[in-house]
Amino acid sequence: MNNPTRKMGLASDHAGYEMKAYVKQLLTARGYEVVDFGTHSQESCDYPDFAHQLATAIESGVVSRGVALCGSGEGMAMTLNKHKAVRAALVWEPEIARMTRLHNDANVLVLPARFIDNITAEACLNQFLATDFEGGRHIRRLEKMVMF
Repeated sequence: MNNPTRKMGLASDHAGYEMKAYVKQLLTARGYEVVDFGTHSQESCDYPDFAHQLATAIESGVVSRGVALCGSGEGMAMTLNKHKAVRAALVWEPEIARMTRLHNDANVLVLPARFIDNITAEACLNQFLATDFEGGRHIRRLEKMVMF
């Protein structure tokens, strides 16, 4: 499968490792080709190492979107959003996933693994995948996001 829209990147630190495995399983079952940037264990590690790999893959077109996880989700979101081509959204309920796709064209779903369960993560992922960007007035707003 070489369709970049069906190629999803994953990244997590140790706190998100177990939930990442669950999300990977869900994506694979839905027919996505998954590129897992790590981490690959629960051993303590630094989330930026994996966030930068995912962001670089988005910037270069290796993957079109991604899912990132860490304990609170904040570290991943902050790191990912340092990259121009990334619009990472920290999401903890499905309606936020829907709105961030609809209005912000988010291309990375960030999940706070220590604060939600797998059922909530799956519901958020479902909304993220099912919702298209609305466009229109939101395009102007997206253009104002990148300043450098």
